[in-house]
Parts: sequence; structure tokens; C-alpha cells
Amino acid sequence: MGKLDNQPGRLAGKVALITGGNSGIGLATAKLFAKEGAKVVISGRREDALKDAVAQIGNGADYVLADAAIVSSAKKVVDATVAKHGRIDILFLNAGVAYFLPIDAIDEDHFDTQFNINVKNPFFTVKEALPHLPEGAVIISNTSVVGQKGFDGTGVYSATKAALRSLTRVLASELKAKKIRTVSVAPGPIETPIYGKLGMPEEAVQEMGAGFASQVPLGRFGSADELANAVLFLASNDGSFVNGVELEVDGGLSQV
Repeated sequence: MGKLDNQPGRLAGKVALITGGNSGIGLATAKLFAKEGAKVVISGRREDALKDAVAQIGNGADYVLADAAIVSSAKKVVDATVAKHGRIDILFLNAGVAYFLPIDAIDEDHFDTQFNINVKNPFFTVKEALPHLPEGAVIISNTSVVGQKGFDGTGVYSATKAALRSLTRVLASELKAKKIRTVSVAPGPIETPIYGKLGMPEEAVQEMGAGFASQVPLGRFGSADELANAVLFLASNDGSFVNGVELEVDGGLSQV
């Protein structure tokens, strides 16, 4: 029997903070969370995109203008969410960047930029959020299947995602007293705007994308909506006994 229109959503009454929620996976997840009853706050560094996103999300969604490259933004985002809603039930650490270069072409800026945004900011966002996470809250990290495989040129990016995966395991133990679940979702190749931000020529991006798709047993890229459905499962009571794991949403890429 299908869900009736007057039934509460799977996230009814929940407060969700999604970093990097103005496009791609973050936006798709924010829209789905709001549809399922959550009060959603998103963060990002482009105010025009954030305003457009909250209009799409609906259900009283709000945004915080914040640059994930600046560690102090972690406190700003958490404080703004708590000031409006009093707590955070779901923390989706989604903001991230991806720049691909072979190791002999990598400089310190390439390294630091990705670690600051992909590791340092999520780490301190968790630290700032902890006092405001009630028992039964869930922390979800957006990792990647590149942390499990050896794709050329992804040395720094892969290392950042592997760091987040390890943090998920540690937090599953450290936060057990508060019954807070910590999980990761590992996308494979997903059709999102991040592929236009790789710092590579368009032709190279297209070639890389075709190469990824050819390795996926399902033979295609996934969609942001498909990834959002997986995040919803982890965030809701449907995933209430799922803890410490990384869920691959990659069409089987990591398994073959």
C-alpha cells in the first residue's frame, strides 16, 4: 500500500544541516529531505545559488553563506542552524571539491585546498555540532569510491575521501554513548556539476567520464536523485541499525 498524502514523512520533525547544499547531490538531498518533512538548512559560498536552492527546496528551508575553505565557517554554519532550530538531527557533510593531477604535477596549494575543504571543514563541523546533536542523531559523510580504488590522478582527492571514511569509523565508536550513528555514502560517477570544476579541459573531462562509465557494471553514470535516495535511507529510521559503514552507490564499480 502506498504512502497516503496525509501521512507524515520519514523525516517529519527533524532538523537537517547539509553543507554544500546548493547544487548536485546536496541540493537533490535537501529537496528530498524537505519533501519527507525535514526542516533543512544548507550552506555554500554563492548567495545567488543558495537563494535559488532554498526556493526549490521549500518547507521553510534556509541557508548560511559560508566558504568551506575557511575553517571558522564550520562554527558559523552550526551556530546559525541551532539559532533557528535549536538542534541538528541530521548532519550531511556533503561540501567538497575534486581536482585531479598526477603526483609529479601536484603543488602545496592543490594539496591544501582539497584537505581544507574535504577533511578539515567536515572534521570541525562535527566538533562544533556535537553539543547540539541529540541522542539518535546521524552524521553522514559524502565520501567516494575513489577512496577504494587506484584511479590515476586522484591521489590527493582519494586521500581526503579515505580520511572521511576513517573518521566515520572512529566516530561510530566515540559517539556510541549518545547513540549517534555515523555513516558514509560513497558515490561512483554521478551526473553533478562537480565534473565541470575539476580544473581540466572539457575534452579531458568527457574522456574521463566515458572511462568511468565503461567500468561501471550498469554501464552509466548515476543521478543525484539516486544518491539522495541512499542518503535518505541512512538518515531515516529505515537505516536505524546501520552504523559505521560506507554505502557504495556506484552501479557496482567498486565491486568488480
